[in-house]
Amino acid sequence: MATIRDVAKHAGVSVATVSRVINETGYVHEDTRKKVETAIRELHYTPNEVARSLYKRKSRLIGLLLPDITNPFFPELARGVEDEMQANDFRIIFGNSDENMKKEKDYIQTFVQNNVVGVIASTNHPDNDTYRKLNIPVVFLDRTADNRPSVYSDGREGGRMAAQEIVARGSKKVTVIRGPKHIRPAQDRYQGAVDVLKSERIAFNVIPTSSYSFTEAGNWARELFEKHPDTDGVIASNDIVATAVLHEALRLGKNVPEDVQIVGFDDIPLSTLLTPALTTIRQPAYDMGKAAASLLIQLIENENVDNKTIQMPVTFTERDTTRKVEQYG
Repeated sequence: MATIRDVAKHAGVSVATVSRVINETGYVHEDTRKKVETAIRELHYTPNEVARSLYKRKSRLIGLLLPDITNPFFPELARGVEDEMQANDFRIIFGNSDENMKKEKDYIQTFVQNNVVGVIASTNHPDNDTYRKLNIPVVFLDRTADNRPSVYSDGREGGRMAAQEIVARGSKKVTVIRGPKHIRPAQDRYQGAVDVLKSERIAFNVIPTSSYSFTEAGNWARELFEKHPDTDGVIASNDIVATAVLHEALRLGKNVPEDVQIVGFDDIPLSTLLTPALTTIRQPAYDMGKAAASLLIQLIENENVDNKTIQMPVTFTERDTTRKVEQYG
């Protein structure tokens, strides 16, 4: 890989001259500039973004923090962020917090040390002082915090949809798997579902959870059927948990959707590959990522932003873990 010294030698100029061309600082004669640019092309030289940002005191780097990259929902968010940032000549430093606050703080420190100009965070702790003390713009993604800049989906409406659809298809004994209490969108989903079940006078049970992780999902699925074996409808906190519930139901010899209906949340790519394919509430993850990136760029560039909190719609995606509504219409 070529270095700045290789470029200088190839062009017959000093390293300082190459730096002035790259960073667009100071005067460089046009002929000299062309030599340097030719050398850069011929050597396929890529300036070190971190070093350049420190030199210019303004970078094109942003930090992206996600809680669990093994959950297929989050790579969809990340791809939306990356595509929008790439289109606007920004680059990403990525961190995976594993829902661990210490690890999260370490990544934030790393972002700052690398001179990022903004942060997008899908944090479980948006109200933490770590974010309030940052002197750069922060946008929360798939999270909300006291009207601070954020992009998230309409979780409450998603919960209502899930409950309305499962009731319309005949479930009478529903179990709601409640997402982590400290994540506001999770509680919005839960509250939306419970509001409908209460208004429809449907008996329901609740399984509380502490995260969305793969490792815990199986335990909650087993707990559900051990505590509430007569459950005939499950509203899961996300598609990972819904997948675990489907697996456990089939292991127990239950027919899905005849004996038990299941509705997930997110619409991750895996949902279509399951047998039966998972009925779910779709969040527009890719579009959410793009919107968060666009919002952050506006804040970085000090544009006048009228709407700093963006709520995106959700949709009911019917597949094979629910019955046809016509049977119960």
